[in-house]
Amino acid sequence: MDVRKPVAATGPFAPLRNVTFRAIWLAGLISGLGWLIQTIAMSWLMATITPSSMMVALVQAATNLPAFILSIFAGAIVDNFNRRRVMLIARSLMALTAATLTVLVAVGLINPWIILFFSFLAGCCIAFNDPAWQASVGDIVDRDDLAAAVTLTSVGFNTVRSVGPALGGIILATFGPLTAFCLYTLGHFAPLIVVWRSKWKVPVSRLPPEAMLTAISDGVRFTSLSAEIKTALTRGFLFGLAGIAILALLPLVVRDQLKLGAVAYGVLMAGFGAGALLAGLTSTALRRKLSDEQLLKLACVACATCTISLSLTQTAAVAVAALILGGAGWVLGWSGLSISVQWASPRWVVGRTISLYYALTSCGLAVGSWLWGMVTESYSLSVALQGSTAASLGVAILGLILPIHQRKDADVSTPNHFEAPAISLDLKPRSGPIAVKIEYRIAADKVEPFLALMLQRRRAQGRNGARRWILTRNLHDTAIWTETFRTPTWNDYLRFNYRRTAADRALDASLVDLHLGQEAPEMTLSIERPTAAPRKAGVFSPDTRHS
Repeated sequence: MDVRKPVAATGPFAPLRNVTFRAIWLAGLISGLGWLIQTIAMSWLMATITPSSMMVALVQAATNLPAFILSIFAGAIVDNFNRRRVMLIARSLMALTAATLTVLVAVGLINPWIILFFSFLAGCCIAFNDPAWQASVGDIVDRDDLAAAVTLTSVGFNTVRSVGPALGGIILATFGPLTAFCLYTLGHFAPLIVVWRSKWKVPVSRLPPEAMLTAISDGVRFTSLSAEIKTALTRGFLFGLAGIAILALLPLVVRDQLKLGAVAYGVLMAGFGAGALLAGLTSTALRRKLSDEQLLKLACVACATCTISLSLTQTAAVAVAALILGGAGWVLGWSGLSISVQWASPRWVVGRTISLYYALTSCGLAVGSWLWGMVTESYSLSVALQGSTAASLGVAILGLILPIHQRKDADVSTPNHFEAPAISLDLKPRSGPIAVKIEYRIAADKVEPFLALMLQRRRAQGRNGARRWILTRNLHDTAIWTETFRTPTWNDYLRFNYRRTAADRALDASLVDLHLGQEAPEMTLSIERPTAAPRKAGVFSPDTRHS
């Protein structure tokens, strides 16, 4: 299939012109419909077989916890191996897990712990599939359509909430949970078949895959040195912790406060989905008028309004209106945070940054589900919902000191080819460590802007894999400044250069402009050697320790 047809970003549905994105997105809607029917069945089944509020809330926690535990490993796999194959394996395991659960329900072997166990297994599959799909979105569509594609991906699942929950409630009331679980199992085959048949171009590294621990370390290092991604992770964790009370406690609102049944629960969830759809349709227009930070604040206020309304109402109509607002805030918040992470991530690390984002936000969702369940158990449902309201408003206020910054115009493209410098030694891929020194000559009146650029340079080099970065000034000739850093191996040095973005190269150009002289700053490559290492006279092997 042709997946990279350049299309102008004309609106929220522009990515649907891409054949591959449209096929997978539509298949995801079918799978999402089955997932929501299963979620309704799972949550309601738990609410009917146990009186424990904690066990009901833990269904959401069990589903979200695996993403926190496994996502970082999934991200390293997504960036090192074929993302389509990762999706195929994850989707196949989803279908197997769903089929097993359906068989257990059919034979009557079901209890609260089995429900939590299979919720956890489903979460494990999602932990691998979702980062692979989210990372693939940037491979399938053009960057101009990325925001719309990410929003559509979020809206796609949330849109079926306007049909799936009500349908799930009707199926539960009419046919029972077994039918719901059967439909859930069948729903997994649509995306499995579509991904199997689809092909899309994925950037292929000329270098061998990184070791798992190295890949994880590089992903964590990049994230820790990216202010934009760290902010999105922090706000996402807190947004999920505060807002998950809407979904985690809704079965209890229906059962204990509204005194209604499964059909009403489905209708209320449909209201949440309708709000999600409304947010998706208006998100493009809103993003033209409001910044990402303003949209996140708006999302927090919408979720807070939803939870305070649910805590006070005794009527289903008011609850539906509140959930429409909550669903809109839910989609605006998550899509904005996800877009922020994608825009700030080069393609070589996007799987890992998305996985870290999923890990932290899923941790927030799991902790929030447990927390609000505990508050309900210890105090009351009303107190838990009001606590969630206060927490959501706190996340909005946090934007005053930890704002989300827009990165749409930042160029994070990386080179398709890098010409390795000529060297006099025959280095092996694992030869090292490699020391890099770059010498600049800076006029006295340019020192201040030079140091300002070097502050950016330190973060940029560290994100790409530089270790032990330092900047020194020559005490004999104070115009000479030397930038020094290391990479563990020759392969790591090559990776470092393949990872450098267009923004990094623009920073290089700015430093060259400050450099005195007609020639570019002088770069020297060296390999570190142990001073006491044994070697034969007259023989110097660069690979004694590191090959």
